[in-house]
Amino acid sequence: MPWRPMTAQDLAQVQILADTIHLDHPEDRHVFEERLRLYPQGCLALEESGHLLGYALTHPWHFGTPPPLNSRLGHIPGDATTYYVHDVALLPSARGKGHAGQVGERLLHHARDAGFDTLSLVAVNNSQAFWERLGFHVRNIPGLEAKLLTYGPDAVLMAREVPRALA
Repeated sequence: MPWRPMTAQDLAQVQILADTIHLDHPEDRHVFEERLRLYPQGCLALEESGHLLGYALTHPWHFGTPPPLNSRLGHIPGDATTYYVHDVALLPSARGKGHAGQVGERLLHHARDAGFDTLSLVAVNNSQAFWERLGFHVRNIPGLEAKLLTYGPDAVLMAREVPRALA
């Protein structure tokens, strides 16, 4: 599998990927650096033939309170209630090859092993249907509408249960 743990040496390329893939959701390098420092086991890179084609940033968090875009977390809460998928980003040339499904499965296993009952994320850029295929469902949290709009007009909070036993 071409997904591997992200390293500090990957950060310059991850920034280039983010700037290329997320034109409407820019994030500064400090976001990537902090996520890698705070929760390295949740930071993955997709590499093929020596080239990064994508990345994933994930970490424990509080359900229903997604962090603002382009912001530092400060710390990983000890009382986290969900395994949060901050970003899974793939270059167009890497899409449709099963990479996103592979990392989704890997994240699900990690969430289970870490003791979480849910994975959650904010779906953007018309990705809701993709996440639904991976078992996520839209969750409406009263009062979250304004924050979701900061992610874009199509942003929705989604979650999926983490089964106790995985195949």
